[in-house]
Amino acid sequence: MTKAVQKITLSPSRDIPFNKLVLSQSNVRHVTGGISIEQLAESIAQRTLLQSLNVRAVVDAEGNETGMFEVPAGGRRYRALELLVKQKRMAKTQAVPCVVREGGIAEDDSLAENDERVGLHPLDQFRAFQTLSGAGLSEEDIAARHFVTPAVVKQRLRLASVSPKLHDVYAEDGMTLEQLMAFSVTADHTRQEQVWENVSRSGYDEPYQIRRMLTENTVRASDRRVQFIGLDAYEQAGGSVLRDLFERDDGGWLQDTALLDRLVTEKLKAEAESIAAEGWKWISLAVEFHYGHTDGLRELEGKPVDLSPEEQATIDALNAEQAKLESDYQDADELPDGVDERLGEIEAALVAFEDRPMIYDPAEIVRAGVFVCIDSEGRLSVDRGYVRPEDDMSADDPDIGQGADTQSNEGKAAGTSVQHTAIAIAGGAPEVEEDDEDATKRLPDRLITELTAHRTLALRDALAQNPAIAFQAVLHNFVLTAFYRFASSGGCLEIGLRTPTFPAQAPGLRESASATAVEARHESWKARLPNSENDLWDALAALDCGAQASLFAHCASFAVNAVFEPANRYNQGRVSAHGVRTRLDQADVLARAVRLDMVRAGWKPSVDNYLGRVTKPRILEAVREARGESSAQLIDHLKKADMAKEAERLLDGSGWLPEPLRVVESGVSSLEQESEAGPLPEFLGEDEDRENANEDEDPQQLDAAE
Repeated sequence: MTKAVQKITLSPSRDIPFNKLVLSQSNVRHVTGGISIEQLAESIAQRTLLQSLNVRAVVDAEGNETGMFEVPAGGRRYRALELLVKQKRMAKTQAVPCVVREGGIAEDDSLAENDERVGLHPLDQFRAFQTLSGAGLSEEDIAARHFVTPAVVKQRLRLASVSPKLHDVYAEDGMTLEQLMAFSVTADHTRQEQVWENVSRSGYDEPYQIRRMLTENTVRASDRRVQFIGLDAYEQAGGSVLRDLFERDDGGWLQDTALLDRLVTEKLKAEAESIAAEGWKWISLAVEFHYGHTDGLRELEGKPVDLSPEEQATIDALNAEQAKLESDYQDADELPDGVDERLGEIEAALVAFEDRPMIYDPAEIVRAGVFVCIDSEGRLSVDRGYVRPEDDMSADDPDIGQGADTQSNEGKAAGTSVQHTAIAIAGGAPEVEEDDEDATKRLPDRLITELTAHRTLALRDALAQNPAIAFQAVLHNFVLTAFYRFASSGGCLEIGLRTPTFPAQAPGLRESASATAVEARHESWKARLPNSENDLWDALAALDCGAQASLFAHCASFAVNAVFEPANRYNQGRVSAHGVRTRLDQADVLARAVRLDMVRAGWKPSVDNYLGRVTKPRILEAVREARGESSAQLIDHLKKADMAKEAERLLDGSGWLPEPLRVVESGVSSLEQESEAGPLPEFLGEDEDRENANEDEDPQQLDAAE
């Protein structure tokens, strides 16, 4: 016999005056959290009560109803209504919608009401905010109505703008909230979906990797070019910027690289026009000049503009204030913020006084030039007063000199053009042709040249700090020349102080730690030496032995040449395979002697200087050597560009170096000298590979290098 289904009877609802309600002690919520009572009261004032109170009749000792009702479920709503009554925003006799409960256990009802409440899914909140925005509410209005900050509303609206396909994946727990946040960097739904397809298939889907892939063809706002023109100027010109509302993005990413470069060039040209009015013969412009760009040029001796009495008084006052602050807080463990800030301001002001304009001889200006570029902080860098050898020669020819003066004067009269201005915006390094099948493919010639240029600079710096080794190295070279008629030429120390140039340079070489150290040391010695060469002998004689040795080591270091130069049609008469082998072998000897450490010198593998320039097997080999096979397997399925970026992260801090930067241990030759024309070092490849590589070289790049 079928059992009859018991019918459910719902509790009746009534409107009960608020002054007939009391808070029940049976409410299980004792610890409050989330939205405050004040915020809930404001919500009720805006929207009225959206959910009825659950009440029970209060009875006397005999079990008779007293006309009062207690609230075991809905206590926070009761307290919010109570607050509105106290604020006289609601009458105490206001009817309140209530569900009158009979039977059961009051505590059970209170617990069930709270336990069975399901919170809103984040995606529903994002979409709800988007609906409110579409209804005309501003971000500030939405924030005020839902008790969050406008920044939170911006974030929620940004998440709501992500591709609907990715929303569906997130709703089904196919991705985390952090991953969804990463996709909000760009509004391009197609690109978002492409990246998700790639990372979800590979399993390499960390949020930072997603952000990196979405911004790989952009320029960071911290780039020197952006700092130079200003982000506002770029945006006013119509450039778009990607912003990350969930992570620190240092100003975001600029999408229109061509627009950025055009604005930079225009501003550099405008600055050059102003400098041209000073009468210089030529001005050379670049975003960044390569290391050694002033080699072979004569630098003019300028005189700083004299300080005015007011400026000198200001300097004296700043020095006195600085001395007093340092004296007052000399025993303090930590400076107060205000004092620390003031000392920084004083130091900046004093530095500004030191960086005064220089006055040059007008007769020298008409045949000298200026280098204009952007420094690493995005500021304009103007380096005046360099004379080219051909312009020095023209000074001895009255006709040539007169022509130069005339040309300069014409330029000054016009005041709107730059004479002989060369604008050179450096491009990126050429890509290496992919060859996954050849795991032992040699390194490209240009890359080896760039790497060994870094090594040469570091070796110069190291040698300059080892006077005894520098003396020994020079002595070794002298003895070879004087006593061994058939000694092989082409050593790495080119005595005669002919400073070799680098035929190819990686980005950032000029600002590397080694370059900075060499330049600082050179400027320090330059300040100690007399202006006239006629006084040089007496000045050197006045130095003690230690100073002479240090100066000798510094000068000798400029002759170091440990750069690999591939033979091509431009240097066949100057570069031979045997000469390169000898040079690199002796460079290893010298590197061991000065204990050269390229890691300590500041070099570390990156996409720009190595990983993006070699084949995938080379990248995997580097990760395998530094971090082990398990780390290599993490990235072996990625495409070349993604693999290089992830390898850069994995190799960070590992101290790994490519073969051209390693110091060969003593007793282990980097060369195989089976015959005069023996094979090249392993990392250089075979002669046939060299010829094939040269065929791929861009003739214009070779012209520029030469």
